[in-house]
Amino acid sequence: MKKIKFFLMALAAIALSAGFVACSDNDNAPASNWQKYQDAVTQNVKANKKQNKAILLVAFGSTWQQAYDAFDGTVNAYKQQFPGYDVFLSFSSAICINRAAAGEKVDPRNFYAPNFWLNAFAQEGVRYDEIIVQSLQVIPGEEYTRVINYIKDFANNSNGDLDDAYLSKVVLKLGVPLLQDAEKDVPEVAKQLDALYKTQAAEGVVAFMGHGNPDSYDTYKANVRYTQLEEALQLYSKSYFVGTVDMMDNFKTDVYERMQAAGITSGKVFCHPLMSIDGDHGHNDMAGDDDAWDNGFEENEEGEVEDTSWKKYFSHMGYTCDNSTMIEKGLLELPTVRNVWMQHTKNAIAGEALDFYHSKNPEE
Repeated sequence: MKKIKFFLMALAAIALSAGFVACSDNDNAPASNWQKYQDAVTQNVKANKKQNKAILLVAFGSTWQQAYDAFDGTVNAYKQQFPGYDVFLSFSSAICINRAAAGEKVDPRNFYAPNFWLNAFAQEGVRYDEIIVQSLQVIPGEEYTRVINYIKDFANNSNGDLDDAYLSKVVLKLGVPLLQDAEKDVPEVAKQLDALYKTQAAEGVVAFMGHGNPDSYDTYKANVRYTQLEEALQLYSKSYFVGTVDMMDNFKTDVYERMQAAGITSGKVFCHPLMSIDGDHGHNDMAGDDDAWDNGFEENEEGEVEDTSWKKYFSHMGYTCDNSTMIEKGLLELPTVRNVWMQHTKNAIAGEALDFYHSKNPEE
């Protein structure tokens, strides 16, 4: 289910973005899409600039109305918490940007990549003195690395079209992902999740579904945060489990094996997205109706059961897992969890200027 869907989405994104930076030798030709997008973002920033400091929230993105509501609520919460800053939201996923603009599920809405916002912040007539880029990623993995690279390209004037004198003076800082720190963030998020869901944990299993991340040199073993979070949650209750849709050895099948090993062979299974928003993965991979059951399941070479949601899988494996046990809320919809991201923003503001190396490398 997941691999086929992502392949089709990628093809759509390539088709939609084929003319994204198209240029012409004709000086009278219409502006490229890139320039149109840059102009739109610059006009937005100029029209809404009230302060000399800005916070740019960077999310992967989504095309679900529930996710848009969560993002809008987060922007408003940031505006209230940080009144001395202008607050803007960007998407890092070209697929989500293109699908949102096309209005695939809801009315069309325009989102833009971080580079457009950063470039707009540096334009004459804007030029913020301080820019805080806040990652809305959950783990310090692949998508977070992309956020850092956007900032590096901006700081290094990679396109050569910004004012170097301005870039030499602007203060750039970075707010880290939700679970950046193993010793501080993981226990705090576990504490807040338990406070929210201890009732469900007393009734049955609470299974959190994270995204997962390809573990490689560039992503610094970010997947370990899921294991650490499960361990921290189980200090409160052995009924908490944390799995993913894209982490080897931590699929729903692995969560099932850990439940069985713990002697939990029946009862309710409450499922909850461990993602910033409840979007495509939450609605489909977790709570959807895809079901490949045929008197049993066939696992793929990685040990996962494809084309079957968590809801359907755990139901077939003998648990009570249905629409009534789906907790369809993203983490940004939980104010006490969202506060952890906001604390990272406060830490960034109070901290030193951006240190790319240590911001990118979790120590454990």
